[in-house]
Amino acid sequence: MWRDVPLTLSALRARVDARVWSPRVPTDRVVVVHDGDEYEHRAAISTLIPGAHVVLLPAADRLEWYSASPAYAKALAREALPQLAAALGTDRPVVGVGASLGALAMLHAQRRHPERFAGLVLQSGSFFQPRFDRQESDFRRWLRIVRFTGRVERAADGPGVPIALTCGRVEENLANNRAMAQALARQGYEVDHAEVRGGHDWPAWRAALDPHLSALLHKVFS
Repeated sequence: MWRDVPLTLSALRARVDARVWSPRVPTDRVVVVHDGDEYEHRAAISTLIPGAHVVLLPAADRLEWYSASPAYAKALAREALPQLAAALGTDRPVVGVGASLGALAMLHAQRRHPERFAGLVLQSGSFFQPRFDRQESDFRRWLRIVRFTGRVERAADGPGVPIALTCGRVEENLANNRAMAQALARQGYEVDHAEVRGGHDWPAWRAALDPHLSALLHKVFS
């Protein structure tokens, strides 16, 4: 059953409508998806997550919100998720899903507000680092992203949860995803890191959801 849940995001001075699929049987399981409409349109993600509420989140200003923005992380964790909890009748920590900048933003939110997240599925995350990604340095939020990824890389430990990272073997983000997977594993995350066929695109992300999404959900929800 689909419905829209309006969300007021004061930290961003914005309002968005989250599209939510809920099963007929009551559940306390929630999966929150960045670029949610695209994930549903291109990967039919709701069909891959039985027995859970699937929340498709939009971004009014994707390049700003998803680029390691503290304001977005606050809006997601302290405003959007509590409003969704009230609407869905469960305050259980959620599983977050994202690709590219959406993956970066989901990890950033989990690092700043770990109590809200039970697991992460991150595909081709834009974990930019100067040693690998100078070609991205014209991006307007380059410095904010590399500062965040640098802090994660240097951290001795972290708020570890089960996490699945997938990345295409022929894409530019492969090196920074390898480095991020290694850093998170050192910090206590239970890491499933998969290098998959394809590039930085929806066909590769859709194919990589099986089995890595289902395996992550089994770890978190069983």
